[in-house]
Amino acid sequence: MTALPLTWLYVPGDHPKTVTKALACGADVVIIDLEDAVAPDRKEYARTATAERLSEPQPVPVHVRVNALDTPFASADVRTMAALPGVSGLRLPKVTSPHQITRVAETAPRAEAGATPLHALLETALGIEHAYAIASAHPSLRGIALGEADLRADLGVREDAGLDWSRSRVVVAARAAGLAPPPQSVHPDIRDLDGLATSCAHGRTLGFLGRAAIHPRQLPIIERAYLPTQQELEDAETIVKAAATDQGAQALPDGRFIDAAVVATAHRTLSLARST
Repeated sequence: MTALPLTWLYVPGDHPKTVTKALACGADVVIIDLEDAVAPDRKEYARTATAERLSEPQPVPVHVRVNALDTPFASADVRTMAALPGVSGLRLPKVTSPHQITRVAETAPRAEAGATPLHALLETALGIEHAYAIASAHPSLRGIALGEADLRADLGVREDAGLDWSRSRVVVAARAAGLAPPPQSVHPDIRDLDGLATSCAHGRTLGFLGRAAIHPRQLPIIERAYLPTQQELEDAETIVKAAATDQGAQALPDGRFIDAAVVATAHRTLSLARST
Protein backbone atom coordinates (compact mmCIF):
# COMPACT_ATOMS: atom_id res chain seq x y z
CA MET A 1 0.00 0.00 0.00
CA THR A 2 1.34 3.40 -0.98
CA ALA A 3 1.63 5.69 2.02
CA LEU A 4 -0.59 8.75 1.88
CA PRO A 5 1.22 12.09 2.14
CA LEU A 6 1.37 13.68 5.57
CA THR A 7 3.42 16.79 4.84
CA TRP A 8 2.80 19.29 2.05
CA LEU A 9 5.32 22.14 1.88
CA TYR A 10 4.48 25.41 0.13
CA VAL A 11 7.31 27.31 -1.55
CA PRO A 12 7.09 30.49 -3.66
CA GLY A 13 7.51 29.92 -7.38
CA ASP A 14 9.55 33.08 -7.93
CA HIS A 15 12.40 31.85 -5.70
CA PRO A 16 14.09 28.99 -7.61
CA LYS A 17 16.84 28.51 -5.00
CA THR A 18 14.22 28.10 -2.28
CA VAL A 19 12.41 25.56 -4.46
CA THR A 20 15.64 23.57 -4.76
CA LYS A 21 16.03 23.54 -0.98
CA ALA A 22 12.40 22.56 -0.47
CA LEU A 23 12.77 19.53 -2.72
CA ALA A 24 15.49 18.19 -0.43
CA CYS A 25 13.94 18.94 2.98
CA GLY A 26 11.92 15.75 3.42
CA ALA A 27 8.35 16.89 2.65
CA ASP A 28 6.10 14.23 1.16
CA VAL A 29 4.82 16.74 -1.41
CA VAL A 30 6.26 20.11 -2.40
CA ILE A 31 3.74 22.72 -3.57
CA ILE A 32 5.21 25.44 -5.78
CA ASP A 33 2.98 28.46 -5.30
CA LEU A 34 2.16 30.83 -8.13
CA GLU A 35 -0.67 32.48 -6.20
CA ASP A 36 -0.59 34.17 -2.79
CA ALA A 37 3.17 33.90 -2.26
CA VAL A 38 3.96 35.74 -5.50
CA ALA A 39 3.49 39.49 -6.06
CA PRO A 40 1.50 40.50 -9.18
CA ASP A 41 4.57 41.89 -10.95
CA ARG A 42 6.39 38.56 -10.39
CA LYS A 43 3.68 36.24 -11.71
CA GLU A 44 5.12 35.86 -15.20
CA TYR A 45 8.61 35.18 -13.86
CA ALA A 46 7.29 32.66 -11.34
CA ARG A 47 5.45 30.77 -14.08
CA THR A 48 8.48 30.73 -16.38
CA ALA A 49 10.91 29.69 -13.63
CA THR A 50 8.57 26.95 -12.41
CA ALA A 51 7.99 25.61 -15.93
CA GLU A 52 11.74 25.43 -16.48
CA ARG A 53 12.26 23.59 -13.20
CA LEU A 54 9.47 21.10 -13.83
CA SER A 55 10.40 20.34 -17.43
CA GLU A 56 11.81 17.06 -16.12
CA PRO A 57 10.77 14.60 -13.37
CA GLN A 58 11.52 15.61 -9.78
CA PRO A 59 12.83 13.60 -6.81
CA VAL A 60 9.56 14.07 -4.87
CA PRO A 61 5.98 14.72 -5.96
CA VAL A 62 5.49 18.37 -6.88
CA HIS A 63 2.16 20.16 -7.10
CA VAL A 64 1.69 23.64 -8.50
CA ARG A 65 -0.84 26.01 -6.97
CA VAL A 66 -2.01 28.10 -9.88
CA ASN A 67 -3.66 31.47 -9.53
CA ALA A 68 -7.38 31.68 -8.78
CA LEU A 69 -9.45 30.63 -11.76
CA ASP A 70 -11.19 34.00 -12.06
CA THR A 71 -7.89 35.90 -12.45
CA PRO A 72 -6.12 36.77 -15.72
CA PHE A 73 -3.16 34.58 -14.73
CA ALA A 74 -4.99 31.28 -14.27
CA SER A 75 -5.44 30.19 -17.88
CA ALA A 76 -1.75 30.56 -18.71
CA ASP A 77 -0.79 28.86 -15.43
CA VAL A 78 -2.91 25.80 -16.20
CA ARG A 79 -1.93 25.67 -19.86
CA THR A 80 1.77 25.88 -19.01
CA MET A 81 1.88 23.53 -16.03
CA ALA A 82 -0.62 20.76 -16.68
CA ALA A 83 1.45 18.52 -18.94
CA LEU A 84 4.96 19.11 -17.56
CA PRO A 85 6.89 15.92 -16.63
CA GLY A 86 7.73 17.26 -13.18
CA VAL A 87 4.15 18.14 -12.19
CA SER A 88 2.30 15.57 -10.06
CA GLY A 89 -0.79 17.70 -9.47
CA LEU A 90 -2.42 21.10 -9.85
CA ARG A 91 -3.93 22.86 -6.85
CA LEU A 92 -6.81 25.13 -7.73
CA PRO A 93 -7.41 27.93 -5.20
CA LYS A 94 -10.68 29.57 -4.21
CA VAL A 95 -12.89 27.02 -5.97
CA THR A 96 -16.59 27.81 -5.54
CA SER A 97 -18.38 25.49 -7.98
CA PRO A 98 -18.03 22.06 -9.60
CA HIS A 99 -18.15 23.70 -13.02
CA GLN A 100 -14.73 25.21 -12.42
CA ILE A 101 -13.28 21.75 -11.84
CA THR A 102 -14.97 20.34 -14.92
CA ARG A 103 -13.73 23.20 -17.09
CA VAL A 104 -10.11 22.78 -15.99
CA ALA A 105 -10.26 18.98 -16.27
CA GLU A 106 -11.68 19.10 -19.79
CA THR A 107 -9.47 21.87 -21.19
CA ALA A 108 -6.08 21.36 -19.53
CA PRO A 109 -3.34 19.80 -21.66
CA ARG A 110 -2.77 16.13 -20.90
CA ALA A 111 0.57 14.66 -19.93
CA GLU A 112 1.83 11.45 -21.53
CA ALA A 113 0.66 9.50 -18.50
CA GLY A 114 -2.83 11.01 -18.71
CA ALA A 115 -4.74 13.83 -17.10
CA THR A 116 -2.94 15.73 -14.36
CA PRO A 117 -4.57 15.18 -10.94
CA LEU A 118 -6.44 18.21 -9.61
CA HIS A 119 -6.86 19.34 -6.00
CA ALA A 120 -9.43 21.97 -5.03
CA LEU A 121 -8.95 24.49 -2.24
CA LEU A 122 -12.18 25.69 -0.63
CA GLU A 123 -11.66 29.16 0.81
CA THR A 124 -15.07 30.84 0.86
CA ALA A 125 -18.52 30.25 2.31
CA LEU A 126 -19.79 29.39 -1.17
CA GLY A 127 -17.04 26.84 -1.66
CA ILE A 128 -17.94 25.17 1.64
CA GLU A 129 -21.62 25.07 0.71
CA HIS A 130 -20.70 23.28 -2.53
CA ALA A 131 -18.09 21.00 -0.94
CA TYR A 132 -19.53 17.63 -1.99
CA ALA A 133 -20.49 18.82 -5.48
CA ILE A 134 -16.93 20.04 -5.97
CA ALA A 135 -15.40 16.89 -4.49
CA SER A 136 -17.39 14.69 -6.87
CA ALA A 137 -17.22 16.95 -9.93
CA HIS A 138 -14.78 14.99 -12.10
CA PRO A 139 -12.56 11.87 -11.93
CA SER A 140 -9.46 14.06 -12.31
CA LEU A 141 -10.18 15.68 -8.95
CA ARG A 142 -8.15 13.72 -6.38
CA GLY A 143 -8.49 15.86 -3.28
CA ILE A 144 -10.04 18.84 -1.54
CA ALA A 145 -8.73 20.97 1.30
CA LEU A 146 -9.43 24.21 3.14
CA GLY A 147 -7.72 27.54 2.71
CA GLU A 148 -8.39 28.79 6.21
CA ALA A 149 -6.92 32.29 6.04
CA ASP A 150 -9.28 33.36 3.26
CA LEU A 151 -12.18 31.44 4.76
CA ARG A 152 -11.67 33.09 8.13
CA ALA A 153 -11.79 36.51 6.48
CA ASP A 154 -14.84 35.61 4.40
CA LEU A 155 -16.78 34.39 7.44
CA GLY A 156 -15.54 37.03 9.87
CA VAL A 157 -14.48 34.28 12.27
CA ARG A 158 -12.52 35.54 15.29
CA GLU A 159 -11.86 32.32 17.20
CA ASP A 160 -10.31 29.18 15.75
CA ALA A 161 -13.23 27.03 16.90
CA GLY A 162 -15.45 29.00 14.55
CA LEU A 163 -13.92 27.07 11.64
CA ASP A 164 -14.63 23.59 13.02
CA TRP A 165 -17.97 23.20 11.25
CA SER A 166 -16.36 24.04 7.91
CA ARG A 167 -13.49 21.68 8.66
CA SER A 168 -15.86 18.81 9.36
CA ARG A 169 -17.88 19.64 6.26
CA VAL A 170 -14.78 19.23 4.09
CA VAL A 171 -13.75 15.98 5.79
CA VAL A 172 -17.22 14.52 5.25
CA ALA A 173 -17.41 15.72 1.63
CA ALA A 174 -14.05 14.16 0.81
CA ARG A 175 -15.08 10.84 2.32
CA ALA A 176 -18.49 10.87 0.63
CA ALA A 177 -16.80 11.46 -2.73
CA GLY A 178 -14.31 8.64 -2.19
CA LEU A 179 -11.31 10.95 -1.88
CA ALA A 180 -8.41 10.72 0.55
CA PRO A 181 -8.86 12.51 3.89
CA PRO A 182 -7.95 16.19 3.41
CA PRO A 183 -4.80 17.69 4.90
CA GLN A 184 -5.13 20.57 7.34
CA SER A 185 -4.55 24.12 6.23
CA VAL A 186 -1.27 25.83 7.16
CA HIS A 187 -0.41 27.03 10.66
CA PRO A 188 0.77 30.58 9.89
CA ASP A 189 3.14 31.12 12.84
CA ILE A 190 6.34 29.26 11.96
CA ARG A 191 7.81 29.84 15.44
CA ASP A 192 4.80 28.50 17.35
CA LEU A 193 5.65 24.80 17.21
CA ASP A 194 3.72 23.99 20.39
CA GLY A 195 0.64 25.65 18.94
CA LEU A 196 1.17 23.72 15.70
CA ALA A 197 1.32 20.42 17.58
CA THR A 198 -1.86 21.23 19.52
CA SER A 199 -3.65 22.27 16.34
CA CYS A 200 -2.55 19.09 14.54
CA ALA A 201 -3.86 16.96 17.41
CA HIS A 202 -7.22 18.73 17.08
CA GLY A 203 -7.21 18.28 13.32
CA ARG A 204 -6.59 14.57 13.70
CA THR A 205 -9.65 14.24 15.92
CA LEU A 206 -11.72 15.91 13.18
CA GLY A 207 -10.57 13.41 10.55
CA PHE A 208 -7.84 15.31 8.72
CA LEU A 209 -4.72 13.48 7.57
CA GLY A 210 -1.49 15.44 7.46
CA ARG A 211 -1.01 19.15 6.99
CA ALA A 212 0.31 21.85 4.69
CA ALA A 213 3.37 23.75 5.92
CA ILE A 214 5.12 26.99 5.05
CA HIS A 215 8.51 26.23 6.62
CA PRO A 216 10.60 23.04 6.87
CA ARG A 217 10.77 23.29 10.67
CA GLN A 218 7.05 22.52 10.76
CA LEU A 219 7.40 19.20 8.94
CA PRO A 220 8.55 16.93 11.81
CA ILE A 221 5.86 18.35 14.11
CA ILE A 222 3.16 17.54 11.56
CA GLU A 223 4.50 14.09 10.84
CA ARG A 224 4.83 13.22 14.52
CA ALA A 225 1.26 14.39 15.18
CA TYR A 226 -0.24 12.28 12.41
CA LEU A 227 1.81 9.11 12.63
CA PRO A 228 0.26 6.51 14.96
CA THR A 229 1.91 6.05 18.33
CA GLN A 230 3.52 2.76 19.29
CA GLN A 231 0.54 2.00 21.52
CA GLU A 232 -1.89 2.70 18.69
CA LEU A 233 0.07 0.39 16.40
CA GLU A 234 0.12 -2.40 18.98
CA ASP A 235 -3.62 -2.05 19.57
CA ALA A 236 -4.28 -2.14 15.83
CA GLU A 237 -2.16 -5.26 15.41
CA THR A 238 -4.06 -6.96 18.22
CA ILE A 239 -7.38 -6.15 16.57
CA VAL A 240 -6.29 -7.34 13.12
CA LYS A 241 -4.89 -10.59 14.48
CA ALA A 242 -8.10 -11.24 16.42
CA ALA A 243 -10.21 -10.56 13.34
CA ALA A 244 -8.08 -12.95 11.27
CA THR A 245 -9.10 -15.87 13.49
CA ASP A 246 -12.73 -14.88 14.01
CA GLN A 247 -14.35 -12.59 11.42
CA GLY A 248 -17.49 -11.97 13.44
CA ALA A 249 -18.04 -9.41 16.17
CA GLN A 250 -16.17 -10.35 19.31
CA ALA A 251 -14.79 -9.10 22.61
CA LEU A 252 -11.05 -9.01 23.21
CA PRO A 253 -9.63 -10.38 26.47
CA ASP A 254 -9.35 -6.82 27.83
CA GLY A 255 -13.09 -6.28 27.27
CA ARG A 256 -12.95 -4.18 24.10
CA PHE A 257 -15.63 -5.04 21.56
CA ILE A 258 -14.56 -5.22 17.92
CA ASP A 259 -16.54 -5.48 14.71
CA ALA A 260 -15.93 -4.75 11.03
CA ALA A 261 -15.77 -0.98 11.55
CA VAL A 262 -13.19 -1.32 14.32
CA VAL A 263 -11.12 -3.67 12.15
CA ALA A 264 -11.23 -1.22 9.23
CA THR A 265 -9.94 1.53 11.51
CA ALA A 266 -7.14 -0.74 12.69
CA HIS A 267 -6.09 -1.47 9.12
CA ARG A 268 -6.02 2.27 8.40
CA THR A 269 -3.81 2.85 11.45
CA LEU A 270 -1.36 0.19 10.30
CA SER A 271 -1.28 1.65 6.80
CA LEU A 272 0.09 4.89 8.25
CA ALA A 273 3.07 3.21 9.90
CA ARG A 274 6.39 4.28 8.42
CA SER A 275 9.81 2.75 8.85
CA THR A 276 12.31 5.01 10.58
